[in-house]
Amino acid sequence: MVDPSLFTGRYDDNLCAAMAHEGANVTLLGRPMRDTDAIAPCGYRYRPRFFARSEAVRARLGEGRGFRLLKAAEYAATCALGRLDGMIDADVVHMQWLPLAPADRLLLGRLRGKPVLVHTVHNADAYHADAGVQGRGYRAMLDMFDALVVHGDTTRAALVGQGVDPRRVLVTPHPPMRLAPAAPVDLEAIPDPALPRLLFFGTLRPYKGVDLLIDACLSLWRAGHRFELVLAGKPFMDVAPLLARVKQAGFADRLITDFGFLKEQRLDAHMAKADVMVFPYRHIDSSGAFLSALHHGKAMAVSDAGMFGQLPNGVAARARAGSAAALEQVLLPLVGDAGARQDYGRRARAYGEAMGSWKDMARTTLALYGTLLS
Repeated sequence: MVDPSLFTGRYDDNLCAAMAHEGANVTLLGRPMRDTDAIAPCGYRYRPRFFARSEAVRARLGEGRGFRLLKAAEYAATCALGRLDGMIDADVVHMQWLPLAPADRLLLGRLRGKPVLVHTVHNADAYHADAGVQGRGYRAMLDMFDALVVHGDTTRAALVGQGVDPRRVLVTPHPPMRLAPAAPVDLEAIPDPALPRLLFFGTLRPYKGVDLLIDACLSLWRAGHRFELVLAGKPFMDVAPLLARVKQAGFADRLITDFGFLKEQRLDAHMAKADVMVFPYRHIDSSGAFLSALHHGKAMAVSDAGMFGQLPNGVAARARAGSAAALEQVLLPLVGDAGARQDYGRRARAYGEAMGSWKDMARTTLALYGTLLS
């Protein structure tokens, strides 16, 4: 299993452990661990193979343009000239994320025709319309794989629409996940809510609609509704204008920010103290963040993009994607009615408990490998 940037570490850990439990000999190749990672390999091996030099100077350089260029150069060199042991001698190389398509193509070219090559397409638009050089040639690269794994019919239909042979696409539903649980010290570090609390967590990126959430909250605050909003995670966009708008409107005391690469335990603490979790995404296929939150039994407010549009009625309060006004109307009853929040929370928890398991996904994935190998 290969996830060079460890972009979906919690997903990788769950799947690798489940496949190892089913008898597979699994090694996960990624980057050196950070103190924000919570992977604890159970039954499988973890090997840092990528970004060793750039990770070693990350704290000193920061994460600006210079660091990103260093990472790109190091990854390209690794893909073109780096060692292949652990991949070339495997039966299957399963790529989870492809961080730099032009470099990834070099690595796949060196492997092609030797191990079976599989790729999980977590989102049909892998870089959410913000790819640049990073995603150049991504679609053509999909044809280098023996099979593609997706998590829903939306992604499958998108790939088929792009010309991918449907016989090469396997749909395996994404099971719920659990982050590393918050310890008492983590819970103590998060202030208790003074008002009903909305939570947006995870990386902050334009496609996730944080600006729409701010617009909706400002409108509700101006109308006299009292609640808090927490933004927790690492910004990959300029959030200063959004924060300035809240301050200028006089509601800075209603907004709590916890920016940075947060440990899973801290994110879990945020979820434990929230009343409503909000996913106002403009577009998405599947959301690991949403699936990691279901077991908390909190009310969910989502857009109708991707997997959210296919949720059974009543699991989450749903708004039209891309519309701050629609999001405002969905949030209105949740911020003012504790009973409504509890009802949605119960349905969210029940939905998570009824979904498939990592054992099911492991068996389906291993069956795919067997078919390809035979």
